Amino acid sequence: MNAQSWPTEIRLGKERRTLIVVFDDGARFELSAEMLRVMSPSAEVQGHSESERKTVGGKRNVSIIKVDAVGNYAVRIGFDDMHDSGIYSWTLLRELGQNAEAKFASYLTDLAAKGLDRDKQGAK
Repeated sequence: MNAQSWPTEIRLGKERRTLIVVFDDGARFELSAEMLRVMSPSAEVQGHSESERKTVGGKRNVSIIKVDAVGNYAVRIGFDDMHDSGIYSWTLLRELGQNAEAKFASYLTDLAAKGLDRDKQGAK
């Protein structure tokens, strides 16, 4: 994201399972609630180092219940599993949008390697 890029629209999809983000350069992303939840930038998921990062399963059907502005640089997303501690910067939202397919494929690989799945709760 260049220094000039700024979101012009952030809204929930009608089923609350996607977050639609449009940037002022025309880039538009539909980010799934599942991906946003399992890739939350919170310490609960990311830990304080790469070795502490958790892979979270069982979030296929998670929904977004709220999106709150954090200053002029990010949003805090609340999910129906009560997770709401991740702060998603504009840069992170853009990165997730641009790399969604690869990031989600990596997540699926991590799930399988750790014996987790998208429908059963668990984290490792």
